[in-house]
Amino acid sequence: MKRYFIIAGLVILFTLPVWMRAAWYLEGKKELKVVTVDKTTTTDDGIEHRSFNWVLYHEKYCKADRSLYSISKDYYGFFPGSDGHYKIKGLENFSNEQLQKLADHSDMTYYTDTYGVYKKEWYGKIYRGDVSQYIYGGMSVQDLKYLLLMKAQHKLIMAEYNDIATPTSKDIRSKFEDAFGVRWTGWVGRYFGSLDTTQNKEIPVWLLRDYKAQHNNKWSFKNSGIVFVHESGRIEILENKRDLKEEVPYILTNERNQDRFRVPQKIKYSYWFDVMLTSHANNVVSVYQIKTNTRGDSILNSINIPNPFPAVIEHYDKDYKFYYFCGDFCDNPVDMLFTEFVGITNFRGLFYSANNVAERESFFWLYYEPMVSTILDEYYSSLNKK
Repeated sequence: MKRYFIIAGLVILFTLPVWMRAAWYLEGKKELKVVTVDKTTTTDDGIEHRSFNWVLYHEKYCKADRSLYSISKDYYGFFPGSDGHYKIKGLENFSNEQLQKLADHSDMTYYTDTYGVYKKEWYGKIYRGDVSQYIYGGMSVQDLKYLLLMKAQHKLIMAEYNDIATPTSKDIRSKFEDAFGVRWTGWVGRYFGSLDTTQNKEIPVWLLRDYKAQHNNKWSFKNSGIVFVHESGRIEILENKRDLKEEVPYILTNERNQDRFRVPQKIKYSYWFDVMLTSHANNVVSVYQIKTNTRGDSILNSINIPNPFPAVIEHYDKDYKFYYFCGDFCDNPVDMLFTEFVGITNFRGLFYSANNVAERESFFWLYYEPMVSTILDEYYSSLNKK
């Protein structure tokens, strides 16, 4: 009898993926005309918008011709080629009439990244994250016009980390902030698993150089920590054990929004984020909390960073529908291989190691995927009720 159970188990194990994929193919497609803008992707795998494409593909949101969205083709922005060649297909070259037509024919837009592509990075001469003049990047006048047209038509707008930061001009940033009730404090931050430069070779050259220039030529960090960088160039660092009770920032969500977006009450976030403020016209869906001690509190107070501060900002009513993710949420190391499997999210625990503080896969599976799926589902349902 035991032998038969083992054989049955093996049959289920090897045939389950086949049935999951077959079930996915049988599901109906959902037409949703999406405009994605990514000015930072430097490879065909589209890392800066891959997470969004994962959700679009898995949920079978399709274009008007019923084809699914391509990660390498269906976006506006920077298109990498070979041997240093590239193409720029952004909204900068759109006339006002073309922008109006695009807004009329679009259901929603997602600005996943406008940081851009920089010369030394693109041409392969950069060393460990040093900075250089950019080739292309920043939110443009035409981008802003398009977003305002979408807002006027009450359509869904999604944006996130760095969309209005450097190299976006202060004038465009200010107009975006006024239009959508958000304000960037000028600060961005990121968790580093090790601040020891002898151990972590991914610490950017400019970070080490500029911090030492501002702090008596000292860099004494050996533990993990959170780095804060201001647009003025000022840098402050909270080190684990010295300034922090818990080494990594956490995203916290209240009970109502946990239920609505199917996200956990608490999840670690170990990548880039921006410190944003918002008006009372918007809702704060989730917040970042940094577990500081007294010394860490004094550092945050000295640079006017509140704790907690917004992680997801929402405006969702008859006026317009808007989400701002205060982090590089769309940049996750997720594999497109598993998009064609129904119920794959039920097996999400297989794709990350909960014991690794620095891993980012759990953020995608436990937070980004359910939240973005919910946003799209709510919006798609509202379109079909009209």
